[in-house]
Amino acid sequence: MTQPESAVHDYDVVISGAGLAGSAAAILLARRGVRVALLERRSDPEAYKVLCTHSISANAYPVLEELGLIPALEKAGAVHNDARWYTRWGWIEPRAAPDGPGLPHAYNIRRSIIDPMIRSHAAETPGVDLLLGHRVTGLVREAGRTVGVRASTPQGEREIRARLVVGADGKDSAVAKFAGVPAREYENTRFAYLAHFRDLPLRGGIGQAWFLEPDMAYAFPNDDGVTVLAVVPDKKRLPAFRDDLEGSFLDFVRALPEAPPIDSAERVSKFIGTVDYPLYSRKPTAPGVALIGDAALTGDPVWGVGCGWALQSAHWLTEAAASAATGRGDLDSSLVAYARRHRRRLLGHQYLAADFAKARPFNPIERLMFSAAARDASLARHMHLFASRLIGPLGFLSPRALAKAAAVNLRHRRATVPRAR
Repeated sequence: MTQPESAVHDYDVVISGAGLAGSAAAILLARRGVRVALLERRSDPEAYKVLCTHSISANAYPVLEELGLIPALEKAGAVHNDARWYTRWGWIEPRAAPDGPGLPHAYNIRRSIIDPMIRSHAAETPGVDLLLGHRVTGLVREAGRTVGVRASTPQGEREIRARLVVGADGKDSAVAKFAGVPAREYENTRFAYLAHFRDLPLRGGIGQAWFLEPDMAYAFPNDDGVTVLAVVPDKKRLPAFRDDLEGSFLDFVRALPEAPPIDSAERVSKFIGTVDYPLYSRKPTAPGVALIGDAALTGDPVWGVGCGWALQSAHWLTEAAASAATGRGDLDSSLVAYARRHRRRLLGHQYLAADFAKARPFNPIERLMFSAAARDASLARHMHLFASRLIGPLGFLSPRALAKAAAVNLRHRRATVPRAR
């Protein structure tokens, strides 16, 4: 049951975490008349997430547009995130159809740029109070539901009450923990290291990804001439990387098909990585609580979808719950609607990603689709839509798409098998 209107609230919504998801939610909610406390445990307004693909997939472009961030991103040098992908059948190179619209895109931009940008935008939005140095240490609960948070602040402990508490505090979400929301964990049998390089030319000037079955790698051009280069090998290779991280990283990159000339580039960051990065899925709501971004669902970094899903989930929550958060509707039913949409839009993607995180070769369906996409322009565009999360697994593997892929591969075999004399 939603809180009675006699309840006293300091704010309508308290959000824990002022990264992409939390700041976007604060802006969108406040524009709809919601009073928001945006809590950030770090005191530095320029703080940013370090371990990230630094890419926002095209599914989030409408959210960036609604936030009003497109001009600022373009001015900051954000790069359109077009890409090509290597497979054992050759390169998949999506291109716009002749006389058709351009391929949908969003942006590659380093978190050191976009995190302070969106946080500042939130702080300037009427109705948002950005509270830096506020770390959630517990939840305030009454009658079986959450009605606020307890936070450690530079001035001491503080209690902040609200109709809704939003956890935008990452994969190890304290809000989820305090609310008793369990996480379903999927093992990731790859590890990852990345570094930033300046003056690293890429073919076509666009992103590259390598599906090496089971290893992975990608290179994404970013703002200011910096490329994010990541290697994501099977954990069987971890001992060698631990013995010599830099040497193993460079050797891995040098061995890539059409390898970028890494030895001529300048490394401008440390090697950043994780040897254990499981995927998490949580029910995105509890009484008086909603989870967005990585707090609700942590994807596999090989797909570069976390930033896009962070922005989308902030938008979905706003659309479902903004009115109820101000007392003009039933909050519980609004959270049910948000959870339903989140599950419908993302769990299929997460299921496929969790299966692929087992560091296995392509399965038969993947072999069919990837091989055909390397041979056919329309299927390459279809692959681009899926990689951009603009279509879901059912659309990607529709009967029509599977039939098209089978026909493409059959024509290819007929064209390459020598005729008997």
